Amino acid sequence: MSGRKDFLSQPAPENYVAGLGRGATGFTTRSDLGPAREGPSEEQMKELLAKRAQQLGAAPPTAYGATEKKDDNDDDDERFQDPENEVGLFANGSYDRDDDEADRIYQEVDEKMDRRRKIRREAREREEREEYERNNPKIQQQFADLKRSLASVSDEDWANIPEVGDLTGKNRRTKQALRQRFYAVPDSVIAGARDSTQFDTNVQDDGSATNGSSADNADGAMTNFADIGAARDKVLQVRLDQAAQGSGSDSVAGSSTNIDPKGYLTSLSKTELKAGEVEVGDIKRVRTLLESVIKTNPKHAPGWIAAARLEEVAGKIVAARNVIARGCEFCPKSEDAWLENIRLNDNHNAKIIAANAIKNNDRSTRLWIEAMRLENDPRAKKRVLRRAIDSIPQSVAIWKEAVNLEEDPADARLLLAKATEVIPLSVELWLALARLESPENAQKVLNKARMAVPTSYEVWIAAARLQEQMGNATKVNVMKRAIQSLARESAMLKREEWISEAEKCEDEGAILTCGSIIRETLGYGLDEHDDRKEVWMDDAKSSIGRGKYETARAIYAYALRVFFNKKSIWLAAADLEKNHGTKEALWQLLEKAVEACPQSEVLWMALAKEKWQSGEIDDARRVLGLAFKQNPNNEDIWLAAVKLEADNKQTDQARELLQAARQEAGTDRVWIKSVAFERHLGDDEAALDLVSQALQIYPNAAKLWMMKGQIYDAAGKVPQAREAFSTGTRACPKSVPLWLLASRLEERLGAVVKARSVLDRARLAVPKDAQLWTESVRVERRANNLAQAKNLMAKALQEVPNSGLLWSESIWHLEARTQRKPRSLEAIKKVDNDPSLFVTVARIFWGERRLEKAAGWFEKAILLDSDLGDTWAWYYKFLVQHGTDEKREDVIAKCVLSEPKHGEVWQSVAKDPENASLGTEEILKFVVAKLE
Repeated sequence: MSGRKDFLSQPAPENYVAGLGRGATGFTTRSDLGPAREGPSEEQMKELLAKRAQQLGAAPPTAYGATEKKDDNDDDDERFQDPENEVGLFANGSYDRDDDEADRIYQEVDEKMDRRRKIRREAREREEREEYERNNPKIQQQFADLKRSLASVSDEDWANIPEVGDLTGKNRRTKQALRQRFYAVPDSVIAGARDSTQFDTNVQDDGSATNGSSADNADGAMTNFADIGAARDKVLQVRLDQAAQGSGSDSVAGSSTNIDPKGYLTSLSKTELKAGEVEVGDIKRVRTLLESVIKTNPKHAPGWIAAARLEEVAGKIVAARNVIARGCEFCPKSEDAWLENIRLNDNHNAKIIAANAIKNNDRSTRLWIEAMRLENDPRAKKRVLRRAIDSIPQSVAIWKEAVNLEEDPADARLLLAKATEVIPLSVELWLALARLESPENAQKVLNKARMAVPTSYEVWIAAARLQEQMGNATKVNVMKRAIQSLARESAMLKREEWISEAEKCEDEGAILTCGSIIRETLGYGLDEHDDRKEVWMDDAKSSIGRGKYETARAIYAYALRVFFNKKSIWLAAADLEKNHGTKEALWQLLEKAVEACPQSEVLWMALAKEKWQSGEIDDARRVLGLAFKQNPNNEDIWLAAVKLEADNKQTDQARELLQAARQEAGTDRVWIKSVAFERHLGDDEAALDLVSQALQIYPNAAKLWMMKGQIYDAAGKVPQAREAFSTGTRACPKSVPLWLLASRLEERLGAVVKARSVLDRARLAVPKDAQLWTESVRVERRANNLAQAKNLMAKALQEVPNSGLLWSESIWHLEARTQRKPRSLEAIKKVDNDPSLFVTVARIFWGERRLEKAAGWFEKAILLDSDLGDTWAWYYKFLVQHGTDEKREDVIAKCVLSEPKHGEVWQSVAKDPENASLGTEEILKFVVAKLE
């Protein structure tokens, strides 16, 4: 058996405390009535461990708080601690004699090593401290020699030394403020000076009004209504302008900020200060800053340039030259510094400076070109450029300048030939050489350029333009080969870039090349799954917007080859030819269109209309005949034929066509046109007979009921007219114009109560309709019942808050003149875009003689809705009084082109049977005369 004792029989290690390692020195169980025996505290543990160490003759252990020598630079504070235990990773570990001995040995080693390095460390620290003191001396050391020299100062000199005042900015300003004295001026003096040149209304306590210059007005309330009104008008003007910018025709829904770049830059240019207008204090501050910049970093060329330009702005040109000269000394490799130096000096000095600049920067293209421009003699310029070419043979800019100096084309060709040999990758030089050669030699040059630069599309476009110039554009398809070659070289441009190149060719007169580019590249990158039709239509519209009509024409032509049967593309192309092409081109296009889309009555009617407007009546009849064959029983073609015959005074033929149309294509529209034709001819009996027959077939056609009531009304048969309108409103309860006609008939007969009743029933049948609410307000207003009118308007604006018609009626007829602007501002905020509201605002400005503002609002209304005839009429009426003949003719031409169809006054004039034969211009003038 082994003589070693078992574990439980062995003596406990030194420094052992039972349960200390696991913290079980004191605890409480549920059977205990109070706390268990507490273990020794931390101080007691320190004392026990120190006493045991003293008995053993060893140093006290450091694990439980015994002092140890620590280095002042010890920074092992919290970096090596456990994040879950801030006390330490080994705070609860056991610490025995071996650990204490190891700590003591390490401490002795550290102290010995520290003693060995102490001498060298102290010497190094002493040297570093002396060097730092030399570089950063204290103030007392700087003035030490001056202090020593004070020993020789005599008593008289001491007495003559002035007292040093407090020169700091804050105290100086405070003392200056104390020396200034201000005296409060009585309010009566200020008020008297203000009122000496104006009239005021003074309301005193007793209610009597006195003159503003009276001395007894101190007890009353003084009110300057002129100033208040002017300020109010100014505020409203600014708000209206802001609202106009926010609700213009080009604004988007939501919150947006519209900035006019042109106007913005113009306003910025107005703020530029001249040399004499710059404040001296600003120049001094900036000079101080720039001096700090160039002192801190003297190799920074922009700092020197800025400092020189500051002196130039300050008017000190000599100082500017000196500054930039120093800058060139510190930054001899900076092109910008040398160029600025050349600019600030006269020609003679500039040449010397340019020579020095080139010595330091002989590879600078800009400096060589600037040196050439300083010369006045062409031979001297050529000499400079030859030296530049010798120094920088790869500079394209220098070669171009040299070519531009040559007056003889032969010499220029020789230079360009040499340049293309030296720089074969420069497309500009190849193209310039081709332009100087004959067509045959230009082909050879372009072939060489194509071989040298196979990825250049410019060379291929130049080749296509050369073929067009030689008359071979239809024989040789250069662009097709170009696309194949560029695709192989992976150098194809995007579709938008090709369109831009086509537009450049159009600007330069190469129409065939423009079309060839579009034809070969428009479909590149688009497959059948893409929305090609819409993409190409957008491209054409964009080109039209930029004024590139040939490019748009080529895009439409390509789109029509792909989508031959698309009516929308034919109509867009026809619109382009109508607005920007010739009459013959439009006819040819429409003839191709009707061949491609024979079932489209719109294209047939457009062709017939163009023939008719050009005076080709027989051709128009022939076109309509062909349209009948392709589209039998089409009401549009029937009515177009009727209009053609009626406008040419062929009454019998028109009546026969209408009769045939009623039999072949008897729609309600054909019947309505038939009734309108008879009314225009003055045959009310025939019109009444036709409308009665039509109502038996189409009892729900509101226009037929309106025409029947109007026929009876015109004939003076009021009961029959009332019955027609009443029956019509029962048959067509949703027809707003029918309700309006019934109400106006009752009002005209003096039965305002009945008119009011009709409109009440109409609003129940058609709720939230702005026209019905407006008519109700007008009925009350025409009956001089303004209180009821305002009450109805308040209800109407609650029901239909976004109606510009209601707001216009309220602003113009129910508000005082002084309240119109505020109400218009409120209306614009609530109604996004409404032409009638814009017209109302324009009329307000018109009344205030602010003509430019009024014209701007009229034009905004027209851009918003060109189909509203009343807007055109108001604008023309404004121009009759305040416009020029040229402007009036322009508005008439645009109105005729727009062909407006709607508007309250416009429709009342255009729908009158007596005005059926009038054109747009005549109707416009009739409406102007009828406007109130």
